Amino acid sequence: MTTEPPRIAILGMGKMGREVDALAGERGIEVVARLDEADITDRGAAIAALGNAEVAIEFTTPASAVGNVDLCLAAGCPVVVGTTGWYDALDDVAARVEASGGALLWAPNFSVGVALVRVLCQRAAGLLKNIEGFDVRITETHHAGKLDAPSGTALLLKEALAASGRDVPIESVRIADVPGRHEVCIDGAYEQVTLSHEARSRRVFADGALTAAMWLRGRKGVFTMQDVLGMEGS
Repeated sequence: MTTEPPRIAILGMGKMGREVDALAGERGIEVVARLDEADITDRGAAIAALGNAEVAIEFTTPASAVGNVDLCLAAGCPVVVGTTGWYDALDDVAARVEASGGALLWAPNFSVGVALVRVLCQRAAGLLKNIEGFDVRITETHHAGKLDAPSGTALLLKEALAASGRDVPIESVRIADVPGRHEVCIDGAYEQVTLSHEARSRRVFADGALTAAMWLRGRKGVFTMQDVLGMEGS
């Protein structure tokens, strides 16, 4: 059994990339490559750097995510993608991953709490299917620099609520430096039920991304956080 520390690469050294970097150091996970936008433009050097890692963690921009996945595939490096806003290309990307024998784990949110809220939304949707008099809506709040709206997490929760048979509008709020808050409101004439999740810091996402990266090592295929947490059948 090897005693060497796990080796990861980080694609994107913005706020999330730096958070992953710091937490990896605390956990004895070796970061063998830190690739920002300028580094990624040199494709050959980036592929060589990724070749030294067991898995990469990607937090960049919607415009860069697909190219970064392809870069990791070329390097034979499994990749965990935390960037959102590129999911219109997901089917094509997933097909390339499967065809190449690579590994991709994508998630709009890496927190365990959001995974639990998703399951609760699925169950609530099944109950609401036969109950009249309730509307459902989602409000999501993020920092002012977040590029995509609605958030990937809000869209994930909306999909989980689909069985309710209701249209689920999403309100997106961008303000200050909020890491992320999502609220599902089930509203009746005389009562209201809410399911909410609030991230207290970006560290919760870094923690989940590192957990996902350690899980992805040695696997092939396309996965989500539900696979990591054993909720894939939920």
